[in-house]
Amino acid sequence: MPQTPQATDFDGAALARELLRSTRAGALATLEAEGGHPFASLVTVATDVDGAPLLLMSALSGHTRNLEADPRCSILLAQGGKGDPLAHPRLTVTGRAARTEEPRARRRFLQRHPKAALYADFGDFSFWRVEIGGGHLNGGFARAMSLDAADLATDLSGAEALVEAEEGAVAHMNEDHRDALRLYATALAGAADADWRAAGLDPEGIDLAAGDRTARVTFPIRATGPGDLRRILKDMADEARARRSNQA
Repeated sequence: MPQTPQATDFDGAALARELLRSTRAGALATLEAEGGHPFASLVTVATDVDGAPLLLMSALSGHTRNLEADPRCSILLAQGGKGDPLAHPRLTVTGRAARTEEPRARRRFLQRHPKAALYADFGDFSFWRVEIGGGHLNGGFARAMSLDAADLATDLSGAEALVEAEEGAVAHMNEDHRDALRLYATALAGAADADWRAAGLDPEGIDLAAGDRTARVTFPIRATGPGDLRRILKDMADEARARRSNQA
């Protein structure tokens, strides 16, 4: 089959990772436990530090029962917007889902979806992690491509110190640097002004949330530890202030 021609300046992997990190909800496709028919349902989504999708699901849901029988699944993540829905980027992530009791999964999901704390501890609810197997991106005309797991996942090799420090760094930014988070969102991510907070950090960037809105700011260089992170966040704040001054 002939390949779709690609725009020469198109970085599909970068767009796919941004969609993965910034989309709050998606269509989860599972295989029915009885009959094997495709079964699609709407779920809220967060990401683990390596980019793996995180879900909070009830045992009473059909998709949960399906995954207990067959862990294979896919999640369609799409940006909304005006006009033709097919004109906006969307990403399908394929993989296998499994329950997780990792505290980081719970924390990162609730940072993205704080209202879910109301029912996260109900006995029939559990957190799930989707191990990425690959995906497919449609970024618009002549911008469709298949992706493997390495294209979508964030490489954590050599960044163990950052992963260990992530929880404290997020708490520190939210407690002491909300002005900087607001600058990142508005001046660097082009988001509307709001009470932005940090929802997660990883070697490639910072995830921000304000109510039902999200934003992703990619770091200019990869961060591997707390020292790198402090320098990067300071430089980003300086750049954001400079942009704001130039716009005044």
